[in-house]
Amino acid sequence: MQRHYIQDQTSLNQLCEHYQNAKVLVVDTEFVRTRTLYPRLGLLQINDGQQLALIDPIEISDLTPFWQLLENDQIKKVIHACSEDLEVFLTAGNCRPKNLIDSQVMMTFLGHGLSLGYAATVKHYLDIELDKSESRTDWTKRPLSEKQIRYAQADVDYLYQLYPKLLEEVEHKGWLQACEQETELMVERKFTEINEDELYRNIKMAWKLNPKQLNNLKHLARWRYQKAKTKDQPLSFIVKDHSLFYVAQYSPKNTGAMAAIEGVENLDIRYQGKAMLAVLREAQQESPELYPQKITRLDEYPGYKQIFKKVKNFVAQTAEQHALSPENLASKKQINQFLTHYFKLNGAGDNAEQVDILRPWRNTILGTSLTVFADNGFSE
Repeated sequence: MQRHYIQDQTSLNQLCEHYQNAKVLVVDTEFVRTRTLYPRLGLLQINDGQQLALIDPIEISDLTPFWQLLENDQIKKVIHACSEDLEVFLTAGNCRPKNLIDSQVMMTFLGHGLSLGYAATVKHYLDIELDKSESRTDWTKRPLSEKQIRYAQADVDYLYQLYPKLLEEVEHKGWLQACEQETELMVERKFTEINEDELYRNIKMAWKLNPKQLNNLKHLARWRYQKAKTKDQPLSFIVKDHSLFYVAQYSPKNTGAMAAIEGVENLDIRYQGKAMLAVLREAQQESPELYPQKITRLDEYPGYKQIFKKVKNFVAQTAEQHALSPENLASKKQINQFLTHYFKLNGAGDNAEQVDILRPWRNTILGTSLTVFADNGFSE
């Protein structure tokens, strides 16, 4: 197999023209994300079994030919644990890959747990120990060392060898379509536009606030996200969650009053105190009719603990019938998502298309029968 290090536009164009004829491409990315909101792309790896290439995005300004490969629905793309790679594709190239399958997802359907790493997968199938010492390296610095290059090559070298084995086993067990659907669900989630007016729901203890305080938090959370995007910094670098929460709760009139609130960081006040006060003033101009409703916690629903236990047992029984792990069929989070929808809490009753259990492949195996089970009062 030929191995290339691609550093110029002409070589990239020629390489991607070759890959247009591939049936399967194994892909990976290397990036850095320590002090930024968005991942900073450092390297792209790709392999079709004939040519393995490392593409240098630091040296090449136009990666359009590579993004076009990912968007070509005639070529199967294989990535292991694709969630962060998808974010790279979104932020670096606004590229939504088509015909993608996640080899980690395939492993879950083969009974290897929900998050088996690449090195463990290679060890299991090929009995090869991978050196992962470069996993925390700064991939944006140049030149790359020979050790870094070997590490990056290994990520797409062995996966190309593994994929036919995984594919054969998954097809034999009848789970290929489910693997593809599960991967596409991951793609859909990553490429669904963030609703900035709903960000406040992600802040711990938001359920404790009344509608007026939630309106403060909604405005503050939206402001922080917009500022983080502009500065390309993590949200916590702008203002910590707990500072936002307490400022929203107590609605101080000046920075002195803000400093007197236990739980608000002094650094947050120093750098963003005046900005937060301006956001609060803006929030207070909003009509009370537009305030968010108070958040109802699922565990406050009458009989929740008993209901959750019954649903968990129902999931376990169904999973056993299909030779799946219960966590693969429905995690705790997915069960709670279903119950929140079923009980119509916090306006969640009309969004069945956003409930994992009610979407293929889970709906076929679990969703329909679980809904009947719920309609029968959670009893057989």
